[in-house]
Amino acid sequence: MDHRTLKILEFDKIIQKLKSKAFSALGADVAEALSPSLDKYTIDMWQRQTDEAVSYIRRLGLPPLEGIRDVKDSVNAAAVGATLRPKELLDIASVIKTARLMKGYAQENENADLIADLCYSLHSMKAVEDEIYRCILSEDEIADDATPELKDIRRHIAQANQRIRDKLNDIIHSTQYQRMLQDPIVTIRNGRYVVPIKQECRSSFEGLIQDQSGSGATLFIEPMAVVEANNDLRAYMLQEQEEIERILASFSHMIGQHSEDILNDLGILAQLDLIFAKGQLSIEMNAVRPLLTENDGIIFKRARHPLIDPDKVVPIDLELGRQFTQLIITGPNTGGKTVTLKTIGLLTLMAQAGLHVPAGIGTQIRIFTGVYADIGDEQSIEQSLSTFSSHMTNIVHILNSADHRSLVLLDELGAGTDPTEGAALAMAILDELRHKGAIVAATTHYSQLKAYALKTPGVINAGMEFDVETLRPTYRLIVGVPGKSNAFIISRKLGLSDEVLARAQALLNESDLRFEDVIGKLEEQRHMAEKERAEAAQVLEQARLLEQKYQQLNTQLEQKRNDIIHKARQEAKVVLSRAKSQADQIIKELRDAQMQASKEANKTIEQARTTLKKEIEELSPEQEAGEHYKPVTNVKPGMQVYIVPLRASGFILTPPDANGNVQVQVGIMKAAASLSDLAELPEHEAQVKSQPTGKAASTSRSRDVGLEIDVRGQMLEEALANIDKYLDDAAISGLEEVFIIHGKGTGVLRTGIQDFLGHHPHVASYRTGRYGEGEMGVTVVKLK
Repeated sequence: MDHRTLKILEFDKIIQKLKSKAFSALGADVAEALSPSLDKYTIDMWQRQTDEAVSYIRRLGLPPLEGIRDVKDSVNAAAVGATLRPKELLDIASVIKTARLMKGYAQENENADLIADLCYSLHSMKAVEDEIYRCILSEDEIADDATPELKDIRRHIAQANQRIRDKLNDIIHSTQYQRMLQDPIVTIRNGRYVVPIKQECRSSFEGLIQDQSGSGATLFIEPMAVVEANNDLRAYMLQEQEEIERILASFSHMIGQHSEDILNDLGILAQLDLIFAKGQLSIEMNAVRPLLTENDGIIFKRARHPLIDPDKVVPIDLELGRQFTQLIITGPNTGGKTVTLKTIGLLTLMAQAGLHVPAGIGTQIRIFTGVYADIGDEQSIEQSLSTFSSHMTNIVHILNSADHRSLVLLDELGAGTDPTEGAALAMAILDELRHKGAIVAATTHYSQLKAYALKTPGVINAGMEFDVETLRPTYRLIVGVPGKSNAFIISRKLGLSDEVLARAQALLNESDLRFEDVIGKLEEQRHMAEKERAEAAQVLEQARLLEQKYQQLNTQLEQKRNDIIHKARQEAKVVLSRAKSQADQIIKELRDAQMQASKEANKTIEQARTTLKKEIEELSPEQEAGEHYKPVTNVKPGMQVYIVPLRASGFILTPPDANGNVQVQVGIMKAAASLSDLAELPEHEAQVKSQPTGKAASTSRSRDVGLEIDVRGQMLEEALANIDKYLDDAAISGLEEVFIIHGKGTGVLRTGIQDFLGHHPHVASYRTGRYGEGEMGVTVVKLK
């Protein structure tokens, strides 16, 4: 990649921002060396790594990379047998710890394959890490417990120190030496304990002179009483230093044995530092991972220059390299033309360096093997080159280097010389680059280049919008329409007289006037189109809101419909349940009546059928709501009552409990009922006011229920219904064993009945009749 272009497009400033996100100096160094790649596989891998880093940071926070230290020299020294200092060992332990923490950090995100692979390749050396931190407390202190020998030596040192201090304290507090002491203190000189003695008392104080004050008035004398103890202390301190050196040498040897793994981890950690710096920069710039292509064009969606204040930068949208390979940008000075060129170039370089770009989703970057730029004032005083000469020198280099995989950015093409010659030269340069197949974006003020873009295939105009009312640029890039020259309008706004403007306009040739008029009309049409598009968007938004409101109303109506259907079904279930209970009671009465063999029994059956029909026909919520019942009083077992929810009469079996509930029997069914649901029996339903209970009731019922039921000749469904009723009555009557007569026949009835008995709640077991009991034509049932 052309280094001059990197500088012109300010790629170095992006690198500085990237370095500021690194956790370590080593990571910053790796970022410093970053440059755009030309290989699509490498660029794609870098982009994926940045994408994964953003995912990690957003899910788990920043990675634990603060412990990275540049320990390459220390590790290499240990590998060749050198003894490392405590600080070097602590730095190495910090690197080992960081590698261990990153392995754990990577396990928290299963979707990040590339970063996880890097972290999993780190080595785990926790034993080495723990031992270094246990023995080395700081870069100046080794722990007493580093070795038993060091602990013993330091115990002797402490004891020797105490003995010396005790003796010296005796001296400085002794009345014998008070007049000799300059100050009653103990100090150290040359590593030995001394006391300050006055110069004139030297001959009266026995000891060795270790030092004296600057004036010579004070001598620091080691008393003879502690000379031997100082010698012992000195010896112990030498032993301590030797033991510390032995400990450091042992650790250095250990590091040397793991030097290859540590250096490998260090390289991976530096790479991870760079990757997560890219991730942080992406989040800071609100950037996206661009699509990459080698043969398609550039697509920018709301692209922003990364070095301009996000609150002030105006995004641009453009496509280049598909239908059009050259973009000619015109517009007023300070209108944003140069910023647009730099945005195109800088975002391309960032993408090829694995950085996300500050743009919208859908942004696509084409991979170029060369990015060339001629932007800004390149006048060279040293080489005595004018601005035009300097630009032409750069353009010659670009023409010699560019090909179909190049991006060329040209600012003020052809400027700095005669406008006519400059415009012609600019068109020739654009033609040459077009024939080479290069992608070109160029800025100009020349009207000839606007016309060139209109008539040349593969070339398109673009203009920087300018607000003539405020005399300020809007910095919006309008692709497809050339920028209009606003010199006359701006001059009039600034107060230039109409006479001068008229003379100036008269000096323009007719073709120039026509071209400017065309541009002006295009500009008016564009504004009208934008206004209409805005109105259409507003109408579309209103239609969308109306559709959304309709959908909400439709959903509400559907919900109400479902609620009504659900409520109706629930009410229907209640009605059917009540009707079934009433029908069961009446059917029971019918069956009881069938057991009577008299005309009176037949009459009762007919009355029961009539009552059943009447009850079902009259059953409705409206009728229930209109009926009134008298509440019961003096509730006691055996009382006959009317159960309002069931619309049936029954008998109370138990006294009321604490909650006001009683057990009632309705036909063969027992149920719990609240006193509020009970009423005195209506007069038209009055029956016998008492019914036998307890043992008497059971005895009475057992007399009514026979020991056998004959279902021969009945259909299976009818037989099962009759058997079900018969088993209920038999169970209530306390019968233990009953007989079901079904006949032999084809066996269908017998099989169906026995299958039914297999899951009946009252049946304990059943068997086929034995010899003398009816054999295959009878099933004997034992009840629970």
